[in-house]
Amino acid sequence: MAGFYRKFVKHFAILARPLTNLLKKHALFIWTVEHQSAFAALQQALCSAPVLGIPDFSKPFAIETDACQHGVGAVLMQAGHPLAYVSKPLGIKTQGLSTYEKEYLAILVAVEKWRSYLQLAEFEIHTDQQALVHLNDQRLHTVWQQKVFTKLLGLRYKVVYKKGGDNGVADALSRRQHPPSDCFALSVATPTWCYELQNGYHADPQATKLLTTLAANPTAVPHFTLVDGLLRFKNRLWIGNNTNLQRQLIEQMHNSPIGGHSGIPATVKRLQSLFAWPQLKKQVAAFVKSCPTCQQAKPERVKYPGLLRPLETPTSAWQVISLDFVEGLPLSHGYDCILVVVDLFSKYSNYVPLKHPFTALTVAKLFMVHIYRLHGLPTAIVSDRNKIFTSHLWRELFRLAGVELRMSSAYHPQSDGQTERVNQCMETFLRCFANAAPNKWFDFLHLAEYWYNTTWHSSLQQSPFQVLYGQSPRQLGIDSSAACSVTSLAEWMQQKAAMQSLIQQHLARARNRMKLQADKKRTERSFPLGAWVYVKLQPYVQTSLAPRANQKLAYRFFGPYKIEEKIGSVAYKLQLPPESTIHPVFHVSQLKGVIPTTHSASPLPVAFDGLQVPERIL
Repeated sequence: MAGFYRKFVKHFAILARPLTNLLKKHALFIWTVEHQSAFAALQQALCSAPVLGIPDFSKPFAIETDACQHGVGAVLMQAGHPLAYVSKPLGIKTQGLSTYEKEYLAILVAVEKWRSYLQLAEFEIHTDQQALVHLNDQRLHTVWQQKVFTKLLGLRYKVVYKKGGDNGVADALSRRQHPPSDCFALSVATPTWCYELQNGYHADPQATKLLTTLAANPTAVPHFTLVDGLLRFKNRLWIGNNTNLQRQLIEQMHNSPIGGHSGIPATVKRLQSLFAWPQLKKQVAAFVKSCPTCQQAKPERVKYPGLLRPLETPTSAWQVISLDFVEGLPLSHGYDCILVVVDLFSKYSNYVPLKHPFTALTVAKLFMVHIYRLHGLPTAIVSDRNKIFTSHLWRELFRLAGVELRMSSAYHPQSDGQTERVNQCMETFLRCFANAAPNKWFDFLHLAEYWYNTTWHSSLQQSPFQVLYGQSPRQLGIDSSAACSVTSLAEWMQQKAAMQSLIQQHLARARNRMKLQADKKRTERSFPLGAWVYVKLQPYVQTSLAPRANQKLAYRFFGPYKIEEKIGSVAYKLQLPPESTIHPVFHVSQLKGVIPTTHSASPLPVAFDGLQVPERIL
């Protein structure tokens, strides 16, 4: 506890020692003159002992704090006289705190207990822990520093270091530890800003002129006042053109836990409540936009980046096809997967059943049996980046066959969205007929293929079966060609060519309509070669590029990475680290341009003459 309490207890112990000796074991109880004198002195001391005083709010208060291994305590004093005491035992967890952390806890207990008194007058905090003097020389905040700052926010205080039993105030604290009372509103991380502000006035011609004018006539400049050597504009501290101090204040009000990396309006309001300087809003906006932490941690509140780029319309059937897998099906006749093959011109689809495990060679053989023998070899295959389609065997096989492989970029399903839509239709058909017996879905697969291919398609204005074969299939015993006269081969070829041209027009119109509707909810985004971008990585995957300790609290964007090449109009190849095992091509929607910081760190001194250089870092 405080030195006053220790002296009080020690004084009474000395007076009562002769009486205490009479109570010892095996001691003879003989009352002498010495015992009578001790009894009288103790009686007089108890009757005239100092009592707790009554607070006088016209005088400053003082709080003496102390901490030991098992508890913390404090004394509220005024003019050297105690007003109140408070103590608190430490729990199991708090007993393991360091000494200066316990001192912080003692301050928290005292301020919370006597806040109603302290907010009415200035006060000093006396501590005998010299480690607190050097603690704020470190730029790194501690949890207890933030707690103390939050508790003292709005109070006028000053911390004073006192040696063990010395009642005098030592001048051991540096100016970094104790700012003037006017500077109570800023975090303890930058306590020298008041001195920097006063020194910056001399380098600012406008501030110098204001100081001279207001010193002669306090009401000469509207809205400006001079208080304790500091300029105030509408009761807010005037920073002037001190760019270094402006940057420090913005950093504290934005980067610190108190600022919370807030947006531009919140940071501006937080600063404007205390300070003022020219173009404050503009500087805050530039700082917040270029904050690397905000760029990586905050999601984008914009429309979906990147305009829709539909695939080009083929000129004939089975020229360009798309492949995809439907997995997760129950076992039926030994099959639990379906390979879906769709022609991008006629929309005709084939469903090939598969069973796990299968390899690229297995899929290639099934492709030859079910697709190649019926429709020939396509010129291009569109697919996602399934491990089968990205395997060396698959790519080498179709390279030798002269087939171009068009794989989608990372997390950009629009390129094979047509196959995804066919998957939905097929799954809906099987769900309707096989929901009661899911293990019978294989018996309905050929019917699902026939149903889809003979159904009227909105983009084609007819069924895929009609586009591919030039006529409708025979259904319900009725032959649709019976009502038509037999035409010659030349006429049939002309009709076939006219139908293909008409199909291309229908597909182009549907493609343009889809792009027009989709682009209403998108924004155009592009990057030049060599630009640096952040990349959005999906949670629980892509850990080879960005390991995350916790998926929920991880950054939304990672990087930055440099753009090496532009792939098409909406995809970019990034220069990823060598240890990365993911594909380096990303759709533009997964990228965000890096806004470089508009501020730079203060340059290091060229020479260390006159500076104290540490011997080593602990």
